[in-house]
Amino acid sequence: MLPRMFERTVSIDELARLKAAREEADRRYNDALTALDQAMPPASAWPDAPPPPDEHQVTPLNEQWPVVGAGPEFGTGWRARIRRFVWAFVGPMLERQQAFNALVVDHVNRGTPGDRATREALARLFEGLRAQSDALAAFESRLLVFLQQITPYIDTKDYEFAGLSRRVHEDDRELIDVLDHRTVGLGGAISGVGDELAKRWESMVARERRFEASVAALATGHEDLRTTLAAARQMSLTVKRELERWMAAAPATPGAPGAAGPPAPAPLAPERASATAAIVPPAPPPVEAFKYVGFEDRFRGSPDDIRSRLADYLPLFEGASDVVDLGCGRGEFLDLLRERGISGRGLDSNHEMIEICRARGLTVDEGDALAFLEGVDDGALGGLIATQVVEHLAPDYLLALIQTAYYKLRPGSRLVLETINPTCWVAFFESYIRDITHVRPLHPDTLSYYVGVSGFQRVSVQFRSPVPDHQKLTLLPDGDPRHELLNGNLDRLNSLIFGYMDYAVVAERG
Repeated sequence: MLPRMFERTVSIDELARLKAAREEADRRYNDALTALDQAMPPASAWPDAPPPPDEHQVTPLNEQWPVVGAGPEFGTGWRARIRRFVWAFVGPMLERQQAFNALVVDHVNRGTPGDRATREALARLFEGLRAQSDALAAFESRLLVFLQQITPYIDTKDYEFAGLSRRVHEDDRELIDVLDHRTVGLGGAISGVGDELAKRWESMVARERRFEASVAALATGHEDLRTTLAAARQMSLTVKRELERWMAAAPATPGAPGAAGPPAPAPLAPERASATAAIVPPAPPPVEAFKYVGFEDRFRGSPDDIRSRLADYLPLFEGASDVVDLGCGRGEFLDLLRERGISGRGLDSNHEMIEICRARGLTVDEGDALAFLEGVDDGALGGLIATQVVEHLAPDYLLALIQTAYYKLRPGSRLVLETINPTCWVAFFESYIRDITHVRPLHPDTLSYYVGVSGFQRVSVQFRSPVPDHQKLTLLPDGDPRHELLNGNLDRLNSLIFGYMDYAVVAERG
């Protein structure tokens, strides 16, 4: 797959448009700045403060305003009479002049302080206005200088960024040239380091595998030891129980009268013995039966696991009674029936299994399944289940067992036969061939066919215990047509190899 080509986000036309927009903005800015410079008014010429009031005549006015004073002295004689005559004409005018002079002097004296204060106030006003005007002119000048510096400030940033961009571009080109010159040597060095890392990785993987093998061997040995101890314990219990039974049945003295030997099994009817002698599988000796108990404990699953799997069959026997569990084993399904209030009994040919069930108070019988069913009245059973049993039976024996079960079940009762699914390769190679007591694998079509031809109705096959998805073959991601073909083949392999581990044939007595 070719690498994705680099895509530019800015075209030449876009750069030209941005440049034209910037130049137009610069022109408008310069025009506005020029208009602002031309609009600044020149500094006004402020007038000087008015001169102080003229006060050099105030003092002479205050000294010389009296004209007649307190009045003339006439004296005596004819001169006095002349003086009185003249004063009679001139005195009133002089007195009025003196009164006028007094008013003028008083007015001048009163106005002089006001004039002086007015002049001082005007002087201070003019000085303040002149200072404010000078400050405003200085501010406007500095503002204009500041506005003139904006364009160089921005332009220098642009020039710096442009220079940095060119430098980065040149550095990249230089680095590319250096890498081009050193690629061969560096590639060889990386290859050498990769080879060394691969060798070390292989060494680590080999060590890890040896460690995992050691851990697995230790776990296997631990499991074998646990199984051996469990088998030894079971064997000791079996030997103890058989010795107690033998001692209880043996005569006190050999040959003593009335002595009884071990109880003999009830003989089959002559016709039954001749008919089933060839198809009944031999049961293991009681002393060896404990070994199969240990095998079940280790490979089939714990009692809790088996209970959880068998619980799905309980709804099939809801409301039933007299249910028989053929090959009941450790009695897990009998426990479930008892908890649900359904009467039932079990049958198994393994003596140790029987003892385990009886120790828990379960109703179980020991013996052959076909012989047991032959001893039951027709229509006496309300249900029959056999889980992981039919694969232990020979074909003739199995067909006889299914046919006999049909007659012994009541109409409407259920038959459940669960076994390993041989169409699942994992189930066949990991479960079926592990057990040496297995006789023949049964295909789901085969078992369901023989159940149907034996008279049962509504025969169905229920597949159970699917293999977990994480154990299956992993499909390839979608998107490649070649993957679809390969994934189809993988699906087929998953269905064949990793299908369902078990299946059950479920039928009803018509």
